[in-house]
Amino acid sequence: MKAIQEQADILLKEGKKLPLMEEFYTIQGEGFHSGKPAWFIRVGGCDVGCHWCDVKESWDASLHPLTDTDTIIANALNNPSKAVVVTGGEPLTYNLDYLCAELKKNGITIYLETSGAYPLSGNFDWICLSPKKTASPLPEVFLSAHELKVIIYNTSDFDWAEKNAAQVTKECKLFLQPEWSKAKEMMPLITDYVMKHPKWNISLQTHKYMNIP
Repeated sequence: MKAIQEQADILLKEGKKLPLMEEFYTIQGEGFHSGKPAWFIRVGGCDVGCHWCDVKESWDASLHPLTDTDTIIANALNNPSKAVVVTGGEPLTYNLDYLCAELKKNGITIYLETSGAYPLSGNFDWICLSPKKTASPLPEVFLSAHELKVIIYNTSDFDWAEKNAAQVTKECKLFLQPEWSKAKEMMPLITDYVMKHPKWNISLQTHKYMNIP
């Protein structure tokens, strides 16, 4: 039994196994690529602990079975889209080099959604950085981000958004997104802010309006 666990730990470290929470085909609902079909891979495990997280069931990695990464890849390839979104949890908790390399061999465009709290692994075509106050993004993730998506929960988050925006590259797309439970309250403030600061764009959780995953 110990030997089996040790082997599983080795495969996890190598990225040959990942704690898979769920995988599904849907329409990207947030940020720059909203409206595009993609296969989502959601890995379990996150210690960033944002209080308004809408996928808290992903936090405990032990609740989600260690799955052969080859199986995850095969499932990702068996759908009409050539796009894959890797999300969590916090996917950068794990080594994503193998997952990305094998998907790339098959011509897949790979998107990452991350808090940026862990070092980058894997080769991604698009990195969406959504920073959290509980664990600051690493400098390397700020500089690699193609998109900065800041969740607005209260008015102080606007200043916090600007502090994060100052650390990404000039090419990075900037988005403000209302936290779902506060959307009616914060949306007028976000609209006003973006009109006064047009470097920002508005992101909405359109999948929730469409009632899809």
